Amino acid sequence: QVQLVESGGGLVQAGGSLRLSCAASGSIFGIRTMGWYRQAPGKQRELVATITSGGGTNYADSMKDRFTISRDNAKNTAYLQMNSLKPEDTADYYCNAEMKLKWGGNWNDYWGQGTQVTVSS
Repeated sequence: QVQLVESGGGLVQAGGSLRLSCAASGSIFGIRTMGWYRQAPGKQRELVATITSGGGTNYADSMKDRFTISRDNAKNTAYLQMNSLKPEDTADYYCNAEMKLKWGGNWNDYWGQGTQVTVSS
């Protein structure tokens, strides 16, 4: 079965950096847009960044200056480079991918289990 697995989360001091990875595996016909979302305790899930199969990117305004999304299509993997981290960035970060699993199938959203990012002051 198709799977999205995030890695790279952890504890970091304010001002530090982390790189998150999201690897898609399984029987996949194609991957369109991939993205990162986050949810902090007591808050709504919010967009962090998305990237199309051609490399076009979209960022939330509050994160555009500090975060960079990228992908390696040969590895079916997306990345999120996070710099100048702040305590407000503490959240569970989720990977999302639009994928088609077979030739006659539909494009659907798939989600990873999430990875925790904690930024200490």
